[in-house]
Amino acid sequence: MQILIIIALVIVGVLLFELIIFSHEFGHFITAKKSGVKVNEFSLGMGPKILSFKRGETDYSLRLLPIGGFCSMEGEDEESPEPRAFNNAKIWKRMIIIIAGAVMNIILGFIMMFAYTVQADSYASTTIGGFNPNSVSANCGIEAGDKITELNGYSIWNSRDLQFAMATMNCKNVDGKTLQIYKQDCAQEACDVYNKILDNNKNIDDSTVDKLFEILSDGCSKINASPSKEDAYNIYKQTGESLYNEYYKGKKTFEPVNIKEEDTRLRYTSDVKVIRDGEEIELKDVQFFTYYQDDEDRKEGKTSLSFDFYLTEIDKTFGTVIGETVSNTCSMAKMVWTSLVWLVQGRFSFTDLSGPVGIATAVTQVASIGLETSFMDAFNNILYVMIMITINLGIFNMLPFPALDGGRFLFLLIEWIFRKPIPRKAEQIVNSIGFALLMVFMLVVTVKDVWQLVTGTMPGM
Repeated sequence: MQILIIIALVIVGVLLFELIIFSHEFGHFITAKKSGVKVNEFSLGMGPKILSFKRGETDYSLRLLPIGGFCSMEGEDEESPEPRAFNNAKIWKRMIIIIAGAVMNIILGFIMMFAYTVQADSYASTTIGGFNPNSVSANCGIEAGDKITELNGYSIWNSRDLQFAMATMNCKNVDGKTLQIYKQDCAQEACDVYNKILDNNKNIDDSTVDKLFEILSDGCSKINASPSKEDAYNIYKQTGESLYNEYYKGKKTFEPVNIKEEDTRLRYTSDVKVIRDGEEIELKDVQFFTYYQDDEDRKEGKTSLSFDFYLTEIDKTFGTVIGETVSNTCSMAKMVWTSLVWLVQGRFSFTDLSGPVGIATAVTQVASIGLETSFMDAFNNILYVMIMITINLGIFNMLPFPALDGGRFLFLLIEWIFRKPIPRKAEQIVNSIGFALLMVFMLVVTVKDVWQLVTGTMPGM
């Protein structure tokens, strides 16, 4: 049964990818037809034909390799005397036809995002509703009720923006002997006491757990509000004693640990802009919960970042579904564009890029994670990756680079400005060079992906 589920998910992934390709080429196709331009062939897939038929003047084909497609228009790549050829169409029509593929990708991204978003029971806002007991940010300036508008220089429109901004945050050394760090350690030690009681007593009833958590939360809140290290440590001791008294009823004595101070600590840190009481304020050097996932990460100094606060929920209504769909689609486009800019600026490295192999690996990983709970979760994980791919394809194709739709649009824009077309031979040479560079780049990225896959260094492995 598991094999059949995996096969079904693979088919789902391929079909969704083909839908992305189809939407792009259909954008060119339908605008060409509506503009009166002759379309010679519309193909889904590349390589040998599996199925083909002719309807009117256009050949329609399905090809063997599900890695692309094309919409072949008369006069697209060479001069044609045909009155309905692409090269003879009005320039504004040609501009629409060229950019329509990328636009359709983004429209498809919106439709997919709606299908993904509508399934949720509610949505996370960007307003802080509360903090974890061992919260780091709670004693670094952030308060319950704050609406986050910018983090790490990245504008925050929704919770996905917040996730992206935190995922791209830098980890740096901070002063390890500050009151903030000391209070964080006291709160963490109190949480460790709570967790050890639960771990050592598996049959503990829910009401007792709730009471213990209430004691922990109250104690950590007081720790975070402490004016000095001495006060923070005393409250930690009182919290530990209260937890022991509540559960062990005097049968065990709580023994507090010493808080070890270090000269420096690694912390994910960022300036944060929030709206508080109707006014936007900027909080400097806010620290977030930084931890090691296991002993191996600790030895390697590989830190991880986690939300240490809760976000208030947005109730699900027709309006909020549409609002979240629009917001998340725009955020996805912004994230793609920002990633390209950061790549050029050097904030992302070459190893962060992925080609077809890396994408296939990512789809496999998210599907596997989803299958741990249900088939639908696996499907939604794949769907979310496909949303990223189609919006990525739309944005990338708009770039003014030769051989991309954006590059061809730029040639048309130059023609419109100067009222004179660029010589077709020159355009062909530039596009050929651009295409060759893209193929070389894709080959290098693919080799990199294969190497990371073989060596086990692929992100997420």
